[in-house]
Amino acid sequence: MSGRLLPLLPASLMVLALLIKLPKLRGDRDRPLNRTACALLAVGAPINFLASPSTIAAVNRHTGVVNFSAPLVFGLCTVFSGLCVVLVLQWRGGPPAAVRRATRLTTALFGAATAAIVVLFVVGDAPVERLQDLDTYYATTPWIREMIVCFLLAHTLGTSALTWLCGKWLTCADRAMRPLRTGLALIVVAGLMDLAYLAAKWASVVARWTGHDLVYLSTDVAPPLAGAAGLLLGAGFVVPLVGGSATWLALSQYRRLRPLWKALRGFAATQGRTVPLAWWSPVGIRLIHRESVIDDGILALAGWFDPRVHGAAYEAALGRGMSEAHAATVADAAVLAAASRLKAAAARGSGPGPAAIPQPYRLGRRPLTALAHAFRTSDIVAAAREAATAGTPDPQPAPQPGPVGA
Repeated sequence: MSGRLLPLLPASLMVLALLIKLPKLRGDRDRPLNRTACALLAVGAPINFLASPSTIAAVNRHTGVVNFSAPLVFGLCTVFSGLCVVLVLQWRGGPPAAVRRATRLTTALFGAATAAIVVLFVVGDAPVERLQDLDTYYATTPWIREMIVCFLLAHTLGTSALTWLCGKWLTCADRAMRPLRTGLALIVVAGLMDLAYLAAKWASVVARWTGHDLVYLSTDVAPPLAGAAGLLLGAGFVVPLVGGSATWLALSQYRRLRPLWKALRGFAATQGRTVPLAWWSPVGIRLIHRESVIDDGILALAGWFDPRVHGAAYEAALGRGMSEAHAATVADAAVLAAASRLKAAAARGSGPGPAAIPQPYRLGRRPLTALAHAFRTSDIVAAAREAATAGTPDPQPAPQPGPVGA
């Protein structure tokens, strides 16, 4: 049962990616990249399912044509390979006229290859049904042999182009674009596995031409590689689409704000403006609510912000070689950490009230996610937090032991 369901996994992932892309297709009908991506997903989704032996037998039986699945699967794979090349051309960009010419040439080339596969099957003779080893069984049969070579050449060209471009893009993609980089990495691995599948197919066919028997490469080695490649390719398309969606981005930001929200929610309650959320509230509303709680907490602590803490933390951060923007974010997080520690101690009666600060420091307008990250991870911030109740504004972390003899 699991063997029958396995081909459905790549198809399910591609269908999921297609469902995510379709709303954008309706809104951006004039963008050829979206149209090509949707066409690629629609063509690629059924390939693994149609290539399984049980489906091949069923298709042959219902059509009444022996080996009818061969031109069907080979043709779909060739169209898919052509769409991969077109997607490569449109992703790469360049002068629009040049991209259009290259797209038309690619469409004509792979369209002709698909038509040739059908014609060669019709004029050839393949009377014995082969569910797994058609390519090696008919590798020396006139016209069917040419059909097999036509399919392998087109598939190799398409997979090579897609793998090359995605690998090149992966090396240049911004590290902050994690969903895109993950998707590209998955597509590259899928492409390498598909090239290994093609190498096994080519080796088994060439061996047949030279009088050798390597049919096991086609029947035992190649199918698992093809299945894994299809699964990874589907995941490679899904991850950037889901990971780049507004909902996913909001969820990621919501989670990154948790350390700051957890530290400030108690102070925000004293502002009297927090509103509880219902369990069914969408993530976008939850993100707005969390940001509001953090803003209220910062407002409640404003009178406790010590500019001396900021100055000391800023200098400490610059001394670590941080940029001015990063150092300023760390310093603001240090001010916030020290203020929250002081006010919490005062509320418990174990600390003094706010110091007599002529002009409390005002936090800069910085991304809350960056502030939350520094608040949670920086040892400069941790030192400022500990120094707050020790009575010193100097947030220098404890010195690390140096090498012996230093």
